[in-house]
Amino acid sequence: QVQLVESGGGLVQAGGSLRLSCATSGSIESFDAMGWYRQAPGKQRGLVAAISRDGWTNYADSVKGRFTISRDNAKNTVYLQMNSLKPEDTAVYYCAARQSYVRKWPLDLDDFGSWGQGTQVTVSS
Repeated sequence: QVQLVESGGGLVQAGGSLRLSCATSGSIESFDAMGWYRQAPGKQRGLVAAISRDGWTNYADSVKGRFTISRDNAKNTVYLQMNSLKPEDTAVYYCAARQSYVRKWPLDLDDFGSWGQGTQVTVSS
């Protein structure tokens, strides 16, 4: 069973930066795609960013130009670099993975079958 372990969340002031990490239990190259989603209290879980095995990326409009998703195959880790953070970025951030290939991009939330436990990101104003 795939295990995804997030780290790097915390409390930061508006305008600051954080880098989230998602370590996988197996080879990251076995995953067709990986992504970051977030969920704020009372809101649905929504896409932050995703990256395919081939390096294609997809971002939510609200984070374009501020967040960057990347993957390090040697470390079996996906990162989310978050800059210029805003209070509205406050949420629990979840790492997601899809193992099997699907001829579709970008992927939807339901296309990801494995999820981490989440890491809290709080941005103070």
